[in-house]
Amino acid sequence: MNLYGKAWTRRELEARVGRLEQIGGVRRLQWTEGAESGSEQAQVRTGAGLAYYVGLSKGLDISLAEFGGTPISWQAPNGDVHPAYYDAEGAEWLRTATGGLLMTCGLTQAGSPNVDVGQRQGLHGRAHHLPARHVAAHGRWTGDDYETIVSGVIEEATVAGDFLRLTRQIVSRLGDNRIVIRDTVENAGFRTSPHMMLYHFNFGFPLMDDDTRIESPHTTSVAPREAGTLTDGWERWQRPDASYTERVYYHDVKPGPDGRAEVRLFNPRFPYAGGAGTGPIRVRLSWNTDRLPRLVQWKMPAAGTHVLGIEPANCRVGGRADERRDGTLVFLEPGEQAKYELELEVSGAAEEMR
Repeated sequence: MNLYGKAWTRRELEARVGRLEQIGGVRRLQWTEGAESGSEQAQVRTGAGLAYYVGLSKGLDISLAEFGGTPISWQAPNGDVHPAYYDAEGAEWLRTATGGLLMTCGLTQAGSPNVDVGQRQGLHGRAHHLPARHVAAHGRWTGDDYETIVSGVIEEATVAGDFLRLTRQIVSRLGDNRIVIRDTVENAGFRTSPHMMLYHFNFGFPLMDDDTRIESPHTTSVAPREAGTLTDGWERWQRPDASYTERVYYHDVKPGPDGRAEVRLFNPRFPYAGGAGTGPIRVRLSWNTDRLPRLVQWKMPAAGTHVLGIEPANCRVGGRADERRDGTLVFLEPGEQAKYELELEVSGAAEEMR
């Protein structure tokens, strides 16, 4: 593996440490205060700058993410609230949403609250607030490469109704500033079920600052959710504005030859921790478009809620009733599976200089 600017074998590294976690790896933690009390986490450190927390109690979503000790994600004021406080009604999801690098919206509903075939659907569905089962957080050697794996199962089920099972695996490698998310959603029930999936990635200060650019090379056109909203400026960031109201853009995406699309964030003056000064950073998010053909952008440089949402999805954000009305609602037949793969990669000053 490459680490600290040099290639190492497994034995060379193990000879230099008492435990590999001195360099990087994964460990399990539990918060103990306030509404976060009892919330379980897995902390992953790649040893090359990227570190993040996986919420074992909340959908195996990713909370705080840092690069070189400096945050790249946005954290909601709620913190890592225990899912026991979750209220599924209306927009109450906002009271317990963690923010963080990733919030999964689904599995049967994503987007605005609505009433669909007589059933009330809350904002963004239940996935983000479902504790995982069969959780594993471990590291393993494959030759001279060491990778960390956090995995588990999230189930959205109701008696005599829908039963969708999400099996998630989050993988990183020592010396590599990359997160790979592999999901399989299966209809474990015996009836056709609606399936909505939106990966709500949240990027915040200081990654998102005055000079940050948003690059979407596979976008062919951009349209606002609300008629009359200007599309100018979707690719730029700005200082906090307390009067700013959210803007949502829908991107038409044409994938590359490999069937994948990507969005890149570039900040030429990212402040590295520990007095290391500033330098360029690039964050690249890519995904397979066969199951995630849509791209939603949430631009919200307000005061406090100072966040950019990049959201690969199989739907828009009007909610399930709108998708059904428009004939775009995705369904899974009993036993059918949908597979997703997303990758987030961070390139720091050294890589960008090269």
